[in-house]
Amino acid sequence: MNSATLRPLARTATATVLLLTVAACTDTSPASPRASSSAPLQTPTAEAPTTPSDRNTTPSDRNTAMDIRVSLDGRPVDATLNDSPAARDFAGLLPLTLDLEDFHQTERIADLPRRLTISGAPEPAAPKAGDLTYYAPWGNLALFYRDGPSASADLLILGHIDADADRLAGADRITVEAAP
Repeated sequence: MNSATLRPLARTATATVLLLTVAACTDTSPASPRASSSAPLQTPTAEAPTTPSDRNTTPSDRNTAMDIRVSLDGRPVDATLNDSPAARDFAGLLPLTLDLEDFHQTERIADLPRRLTISGAPEPAAPKAGDLTYYAPWGNLALFYRDGPSASADLLILGHIDADADRLAGADRITVEAAP
């Protein structure tokens, strides 16, 4: 090939590398701030990473329930929180009203006002429809309306909401309060 043929190829390759570099540096995660969001920006608190030895696997921690009052779009539903450290930390944020958005046609998510503790988390379990969870890397609340694909150490199950999948999937707003 001659140099006249190589120049357009070199320009195309350079432009492609530049485009990929810019795309890789752009944060498009659901936890990133949105220009159209009216919620104030929050600075997350640092969390210490957990190791498997930090995880509390006592069955009573997962089975002891805390009653909470939950409403989806203003209509009450039955719900409980487990007794994990993350669920107790979440209970400390109550009352909360959060706007939900769809994520992967499996769950409704919302940003929390601050990150929750992840120390002493139970062993990972695959989320089921109705599970109220916390996704630690993004610091958000996730309400599953379909069963999740698999267990993840980054996803902590906080509790469960007793509502049918259609109601969970269509919810735009969740209000969570401590039970009286």
